[in-house]
Amino acid sequence: MEYRRFGDTVVARIDKGEEIVEQVMELVSRERIALASVRALGAVNRFTAGVFKTEEKEYLSNEFQGSFEIVSLTGTVNTMEGRPYCHLHISAGNEKGEVFGGHLNRAEVSATCELVMQVIDGQVDRRFDPDIGLNLFKFL
Repeated sequence: MEYRRFGDTVVARIDKGEEIVEQVMELVSRERIALASVRALGAVNRFTAGVFKTEEKEYLSNEFQGSFEIVSLTGTVNTMEGRPYCHLHISAGNEKGEVFGGHLNRAEVSATCELVMQVIDGQVDRRFDPDIGLNLFKFL
């Protein structure tokens, strides 16, 4: 990964073979980012995305392999108990134009990933909500 910071905006290139979530977490740690929005596009050859089943309070994950273009990758970066926390969603299309996606667990870049992170001046933590079953925003 290579990146540059321009004021409150970070522009990054995640390279072939690198894992997107790991690189986002590395970037957040290096730059000491407490709150940001994320958007990206690019190409992946393997990704795992899930959906949260609200009644069961559990994630179901699907693994995809092949040639995929990231149609949309969006999310937030903030903290949970003072540590970096990343929440991303992905939609990726195959050669037939079929699109798959959900909560991004991991994704391996096959060519490149162009990521833009908008740093927000502030802090929002997360807390686990047992009624919902998710880590929700906790406004400080």
